[in-house]
Amino acid sequence: MRARSLVAAAAIVLSSLALVACGSRASSSGTTSAGNKPAGVSNNTASDIGVTPTEIKIGTIAGLSSGFGPDTFSASLYGARAYFKALNAAGGVNGRTVNLVECDDKGSGDGNANCAHKLVDDEKVFALAGVTAFDYTGAQYINSKGVPDIGGQPVSAAYDQYPHLYSIYGSYYPRTGSRPGYNGTLYAGTEIYRWFKQNLKTNVAGVVYYNVAPSERYAKSIADGLRKEGYTVVEEQINLGAPSWDATVLDLKRRGVQIVFDAMDDGGNAQLCNAIESQKLPITAKVTPPQGWANNIRQVYSASPNCRNTIYSTGGTANYADTQIPAVATFQKDLQAAAPDRVAKMNLWMLEGYASAQWLTDAIRSCGADVTRACVEAYMNSGKDYDGHGLLIPTGRNFKKSPEPPSQEENCLNVARWQDSANGNQGGWVTQVKDMNTNCFTVPDLPYPAG
Repeated sequence: MRARSLVAAAAIVLSSLALVACGSRASSSGTTSAGNKPAGVSNNTASDIGVTPTEIKIGTIAGLSSGFGPDTFSASLYGARAYFKALNAAGGVNGRTVNLVECDDKGSGDGNANCAHKLVDDEKVFALAGVTAFDYTGAQYINSKGVPDIGGQPVSAAYDQYPHLYSIYGSYYPRTGSRPGYNGTLYAGTEIYRWFKQNLKTNVAGVVYYNVAPSERYAKSIADGLRKEGYTVVEEQINLGAPSWDATVLDLKRRGVQIVFDAMDDGGNAQLCNAIESQKLPITAKVTPPQGWANNIRQVYSASPNCRNTIYSTGGTANYADTQIPAVATFQKDLQAAAPDRVAKMNLWMLEGYASAQWLTDAIRSCGADVTRACVEAYMNSGKDYDGHGLLIPTGRNFKKSPEPPSQEENCLNVARWQDSANGNQGGWVTQVKDMNTNCFTVPDLPYPAG
């Protein structure tokens, strides 16, 4: 699971395209519902920056007022907020409550740098959690001050570059601070494409992308992975200034495409699905990246219900709609208590923000009364896989560094499909695998540039 960099590539391209469009294995003892068994407060000291005998100050950064809208880069914050609120209600961690300090970077590099200085210099936070930064300009400063950033969304390549930043997906990269990945090259496995080939019996795939560099790079990584898994790949470039959706779909139809991947934003995907529906392209699946695993599917694809019901998404996290998983049920309960207005906007990044806060809490808990950054990072760098108490696929979810990129690895995968018939009239995501922790594949790791 450590080669999750293709997820970062997806986030980068979709975020960049939104900007273009706008201008043009821990034990289960730590779950919040089970409560804490806090150590006596009398044993606690002011053991590090941001730590007092009764409180730990944690920071988070999100783009609440970015040009992409208030929801694009804020979901992780709401998840982290829900976790910490439930944690405090249960007595905190080892006798200390969490004081969560939030900073809106407005989705800009300058705003992000300002947030980094505010949280580190002014607020003097102990660590960060639940971070989603479109332009993580402040990462170098946060890293230089030795502030652990635990479980952040790797929207940029910063989590593949700096040693004090810990992505929600884990990482085997050297993270020396010089260049992301291995000298500017990142790697991703092909498990997504293998699952669809094996389970949906598809062998001809379309990849649709814009004529802009981020989209082209991401599309190439998808096409390379598909070909490695034996697919015939049909690549279709969309002129962002004058898109020809119907012509694109007619060519996909003529060439026998059965499954469609893309390197586009929500707006482009809505137009693509409209054309798929109007031109009656009989696809088996339309695959969206993890950040498309969200409750807004019905709204985004309101004009194309048939295409909407072929949408799949994949990831290394439990389905946030699958309350048969106890940890997911706890997440939904805590979110409802903390932010009932966000329930309708629930998505995978919100669940992962919750897991980020939980991961940091588990690291803090391991320190006992003497909470230090060194102790937290020793926990993160222990090499042990982390399962988020059932929220995360643990396989490879650690920070054990590899001096060279592995040629292959075992990656496990969760898969969900949108179905209008699920969850009453609201529709919902239905898990497509029996057990995400055993739905695993030994696959090659393929290179792609960090940016």
